[in-house]
Amino acid sequence: MSETDYDKPLLEKFEQEIWSKIPHLEGDKVVNATPLIDLTKDLKECAKNLYKLDIADLDLKVYGKFDANLVSGSIKIRPAIHIMHDAIKTGKLKSNQTIIEATSGNFGIALGQMSKLGLTVVSLVSRKLQEGVFKELRDENIRIMDLDMDICPAPGMKDSDADALKAKATAANIRSQLAELGFDPTIYDKSISEVETLLAAQDIINLAKLLSKMYGCFCPEQYDNELNIQAHRTITAVEIDQQLHENGDSLEDYRIVCSFGTGGTSGGLSKYMNEKYGKKAIHVVFPIPGQDVAGIRTKAKADGLKLYNPEAYAAQHEVDFGQAKHLLKFFVDKGHDIGESTALALYSILEMLSNGDKGKFVVVVADGIEKYRKNLEAMSSNQRMQVSLDEASASVQDYDKIIWVHTSYTPKEEGIEMIAKSLGIDKEKIAIPKASTINQLLSTQQIPEELSKDLDGSKGKSLLICMAGNTSLMTAQVLASKGIVTESLNGGITNLPEGQGKNPGQYIKAATE
Repeated sequence: MSETDYDKPLLEKFEQEIWSKIPHLEGDKVVNATPLIDLTKDLKECAKNLYKLDIADLDLKVYGKFDANLVSGSIKIRPAIHIMHDAIKTGKLKSNQTIIEATSGNFGIALGQMSKLGLTVVSLVSRKLQEGVFKELRDENIRIMDLDMDICPAPGMKDSDADALKAKATAANIRSQLAELGFDPTIYDKSISEVETLLAAQDIINLAKLLSKMYGCFCPEQYDNELNIQAHRTITAVEIDQQLHENGDSLEDYRIVCSFGTGGTSGGLSKYMNEKYGKKAIHVVFPIPGQDVAGIRTKAKADGLKLYNPEAYAAQHEVDFGQAKHLLKFFVDKGHDIGESTALALYSILEMLSNGDKGKFVVVVADGIEKYRKNLEAMSSNQRMQVSLDEASASVQDYDKIIWVHTSYTPKEEGIEMIAKSLGIDKEKIAIPKASTINQLLSTQQIPEELSKDLDGSKGKSLLICMAGNTSLMTAQVLASKGIVTESLNGGITNLPEGQGKNPGQYIKAATE
């Protein structure tokens, strides 16, 4: 390749300011390695104190691979920078381009390193991301395109009743955001039917690719990119092996436990273990169906992803975060910087041990606690954020108001009556702020005057309800940070018995203000 085929100044700046600071090979040695810390003693103490599981005398060794220590605070910097390095070297990415990607948070935060080189980064994200994740995206100067959809971008996850109303409203919302970001919306209009089809299927992965193609941006395509796997096969695995060797040990004797986001970590580590040691040694951890844990996937949502390869794993585990969250608090209180996915991984080891297993494990600490700290604090104070319909109905007299919260949709009269009937209240108790008011709250983290009036009441608590429970939970978290107590109705209006089996268009309409 000639020098004119790639952006040489960008490559030099990238290698000097970013590449040099993350784990990479120099010769056959990985430099800038993250810590490998022995967690055995603390896990044994946690098992006994919290779960009444006595494993004190068990032949056990558990290390944590603390990628929470990386620049950007998560393991995602490894594949992100690997992909960026290749893109610059091959001329796919140059200084005048925008980077756009679908992300559940950490990969987008990692891409924020590129904004330090003067490149614009746009992340397609969901309202359901925890506020700490949004804050870190903003802190990295990421330009956020908020789709208010599923927590993890799904590869064509279709509903039996694809909601055309929701797709059209979201498509219109995207158009306005593109215009605000400086993109020409008339280009977008030419592909609007394709956009709506992708949105109806909640296929944010391919939406990012489509937008990238429309506007000549660079899309890392983390969910399909083999470099995601290569980063972990050639660096992460080698790094762990080197560190164990320095401790007089060998990775050959260990099993590696990691959560599933894109499949890059599990795929790369699996390849390394198979190629070097001829064995399956990767245990992949998922939350149980219906749980949303720090942007990682349930097993059902992993199925269909290009990098999901269960045949290469030693085992797959579905773990209840309701149990693992107690372990999370224990380890954070001990001074370990671990996030929610690591708590699942460590708890899966306890489950294996309780079933008579033993041995040596390395747990991938994918990120740290900071972005999830509000959730941890709420858990510590036993503050209830989400309630079921039965719980809400039983304590409905404790609420000053029932408040509809959404950035794109508002209930029709039929929807208001449906909420009132389901909760057993007079519909006059239901407040419907403008969609723009909720958008302002979530965007600025400040409480608009209109909403403040709705929240003011003698009982000191309101119930929030939205389409599916996503926006209302996010709103409850923001309000909790301001000292205002609210609860979010789990499942939202679409989960009410009165609404099941109906097209949402019968009781919901696109907001016009």
